[in-house]
Amino acid sequence: MDNFIISVFADEIHEELEKQINSLEQYGIKHIEIRGINGKCIVEYSLEEVREIKRRLDLRGLKVSAIGSPIGKIYITEDFKPHLELFKHTLEIAKIMEVKLIRIFSFFIPQGEDPQKYREEVINRWRQFIEAAKGYDVILLHENEKDIYGDTAERCLDLLESLNCDFVKAAFDPANFVQCNVETYPHAYELLKDYIIHMHIKDALYSDGSVVPSGQGDGQVTAILGALKEAEYRGFLTIEPHLTWFKGFDELEGQSHNMNTAANGEKEFSVAIKALNNILKDLGGR
Repeated sequence: MDNFIISVFADEIHEELEKQINSLEQYGIKHIEIRGINGKCIVEYSLEEVREIKRRLDLRGLKVSAIGSPIGKIYITEDFKPHLELFKHTLEIAKIMEVKLIRIFSFFIPQGEDPQKYREEVINRWRQFIEAAKGYDVILLHENEKDIYGDTAERCLDLLESLNCDFVKAAFDPANFVQCNVETYPHAYELLKDYIIHMHIKDALYSDGSVVPSGQGDGQVTAILGALKEAEYRGFLTIEPHLTWFKGFDELEGQSHNMNTAANGEKEFSVAIKALNNILKDLGGR
């Protein structure tokens, strides 16, 4: 399907970069949403190290769809200054990687507190991101994620409308909305459709929040992709299986998970890609 470009969070397949590339090559996938390399997040590498990673990707003909950064995945009560510096470093990484899209979050809210209490601070911090990004050819993607300010469709929309910035858009994650007990379709999709330029492909169950292959949960992945097709969406579908534990998972999620550390990432990824391909076939593609 020409309007959908497949990409992958390949750190969920293998820890090592070369093994990530090998797996994507095996499936004929030409894009990677770069996040974890050798168990360390891409934003933790020096610019010289990033240049070497880019060289290795170029040698294998692999392009970066987006930087899967952890920016905005700290508590809103934490010191922002060092985090803003990390964001500025991430902007330089995006420049080296020749990629426009940077995935960002809207800060964890202290447990039990009303997110509205921190609305102005969230917006203020995002405005500082926007100011820092001026002069860079980037688009800042807000991803809905459980326990952050933008974990509901209404607060995602509030943030996007309040910022009113041409280079701030939405990365839509159906599973994350399910885990927040949000109806993904039509509710969340209809609220956010004017901002969606990036999709994460994973699904989940309302009953216990567990992540399942796309199309087998409550995320309405098929309906959403069908609506995007009708809307002539042209962009990435990034597979983020989360069907197993991988090195760096707990750090990225901000908490500990009881997952099988011996699980086979390659096997779990094969399940995820087959599930997506089945959906695309039903929609008349692939």
